[in-house]
Amino acid sequence: MPQPGSPASARDEEEPPGAAPAGERRRGRWRRLWTVAVIVVSVPALALIASGTALYLLGTGSPHAVTRGRDAVWLGHAWVDGRNGDPEVAALAARIGGTGVSDLYVHTGPLAPDGTLAASLYPRAAWAVAALRRALPGVRVHAWLGQRLDPGLMDLSSAATRATIVRSAGQAMAAGFDGIHYNFEPVNDDDQGLLDVLDRTRAALPRAVLSMSVHQMEPLPGMSAAQGLVFGEERWWTPGYMTQVARRVDQVALMTYDTAQPTEALFTGYVRRQTSLALAAVPPSTRLLVGVPAYHDDNWTHHPSAETMRAAIRGVRLALGSGDRRDFGVALYVDFAATETDWAEYRAGWGAPAR
Repeated sequence: MPQPGSPASARDEEEPPGAAPAGERRRGRWRRLWTVAVIVVSVPALALIASGTALYLLGTGSPHAVTRGRDAVWLGHAWVDGRNGDPEVAALAARIGGTGVSDLYVHTGPLAPDGTLAASLYPRAAWAVAALRRALPGVRVHAWLGQRLDPGLMDLSSAATRATIVRSAGQAMAAGFDGIHYNFEPVNDDDQGLLDVLDRTRAALPRAVLSMSVHQMEPLPGMSAAQGLVFGEERWWTPGYMTQVARRVDQVALMTYDTAQPTEALFTGYVRRQTSLALAAVPPSTRLLVGVPAYHDDNWTHHPSAETMRAAIRGVRLALGSGDRRDFGVALYVDFAATETDWAEYRAGWGAPAR
């Protein structure tokens, strides 16, 4: 997921101070090399992606594959720092009223590298929670907390940092949120620090809804290990690690974007593959949400002409087929960058409940 502080996009105006400088995250040479390398390593998966592409060309999935009323939207920081008010609440309610959206992940951080959460970042959080609940009865509002795990930023191997993160989650809950939504990136496959954060949060906040933005899964068995051998880090997750994370939370939101796919057809196939893998790895007791792109940055990893809302929704529907997993949804990233076309394609392809 693009993090607060990304360059040359709507995020620069929507997110608060405290995120890592954009140059440290997106513009460095390592990022360009990493993207090229991922594309190269992904070549063996093209046969699988092609199968999804073929289905994409044949249709749009089963009629059963529509919203189950368990969708989500990531919301920007303007909701908690005072920039948004009653007009924005009314506009959001008009956009998502009558759709399947049941959860809102409101950016409340970022956490500092040591895990602390500055109260000055979210002075209007309590107002936002109350206003959104009034406008959207039954919709849950979560505090979205996270930070980059790049060198010099947050380190989940630190016990002190993990303990502080959990205290910060409790601090955010005091503003009235229904739950905590974590987003840490990048998390290597089998990272034990993340599992400890989730366990500690569950113990400290047993009544909170706990959710997590999760990484994409290895398209083929062994690709995560190959990534580790070549690059020293495993940013695709294996099914086993996905299951471990999912068992510790109430919801996982699979970040199925920033894939470097060059066409809509290939992106549809990739989303279908990722959704199928996640359906197999995430226990039925945990809600699975597939993240769909509603932003339009144009860079190495995200081609807006390829990673469209309609292509993502097609991939999700094809993966579901005629299956009937009820605790399933899509999550739209992100409200402040979404266009009228994004919202319309969500409603037309997925968001209108079956009648």
